[in-house]
Amino acid sequence: MSRRLYVLGGVLVAIAALATVILFEVLGTVFFALTVAYLLVPLHRRLQNRGYSRLASTVVVTTLALSGVLALFGPVAYLLVIRISDVSALLSTLPEAITVEAAGFTYELVVADLLAIVIQELSAVGRAIAASLPVLAIKLALFVLLVFSLLQNQRDIRTATIAVVPPDYRDIAQALHTRATETLFALYVLQAATALATFLLAVPVFVLFGYSSPIVLATVAGILQFVPVAGPSLLILALVGGNLFVGDLAGAILIGIVGGTLIVALPDTVIRPRLASKTADISSSLYFIGFVGGLLSLGALGIIVGPLVVALLVEAASLVAAEFESEPPAGPPVSASTETGGDQSTTGAIEDSGSTTESSTHD
Repeated sequence: MSRRLYVLGGVLVAIAALATVILFEVLGTVFFALTVAYLLVPLHRRLQNRGYSRLASTVVVTTLALSGVLALFGPVAYLLVIRISDVSALLSTLPEAITVEAAGFTYELVVADLLAIVIQELSAVGRAIAASLPVLAIKLALFVLLVFSLLQNQRDIRTATIAVVPPDYRDIAQALHTRATETLFALYVLQAATALATFLLAVPVFVLFGYSSPIVLATVAGILQFVPVAGPSLLILALVGGNLFVGDLAGAILIGIVGGTLIVALPDTVIRPRLASKTADISSSLYFIGFVGGLLSLGALGIIVGPLVVALLVEAASLVAAEFESEPPAGPPVSASTETGGDQSTTGAIEDSGSTTESSTHD
């Protein structure tokens, strides 16, 4: 590879760093569009292989990406902007104090102040979202434009990216590419499919139990699927606790069994196994660390960045381990004198053999 390509690669990295600083306000939108387009490239190629033109394939896949974003963030906006009063009313029905009995002692935990803070924060978030709707509309348009451009020019982008990587290291780039694709599939497709299934299962359950806002509760259950480890079990536990606090033991047992089976367990036992074969092999504990760490460090963007970085770290560690295992074991050192002596002995033996043969011939 010529030195010119390395220089151009350095220029590309420098300009990308400068663009990151200047475009910091829309960096989250740009990163989100990059990851979505990166994940949808195989679908774009599949449509082209079936006879669709590149433009038609790009339009179809971009429309699918836009629909997915609206389906993903639409329920959140619906709860925090349109139905915020219902959410606040639902939280207000929770008891103001919790009585706990243990070891013969009775403790009373006052949660009224905590509930007031939660309702206040949710209302503030709802007002902030409503006030920033014009900005969100601009960012949504930017997202659509970026996804369309990236898909339309993905061949040129891939060629330019691969050209910067030295040939001897392209297998490493391919391994990281595969891990990133599997992780993004798990974060977007697997979680979204599981959340949708949770919502569809939760609606009839909450209607059957006579809750006043079944759509709101079902939406919360679907959103909680994006929370690792705990998921919608947090909502079921809250509902069980609410029934216990009002003295409805039978209702608490029923919602615990039915909700725990249909809302918590069924999506994880039916939807996830069918899609999990295409996802990255990363433990739930590491995923949880990436989720929480990314969320605390980068906000909402960290929900994607955190697990992705952890997955790439795991892949890099496995590549290093494989590299060490593939190294041949070092043999015992051979001194130059021994090697020279061996050569001389061999030479002498050959000469002696030649002399013997010559003598036999003369005889």
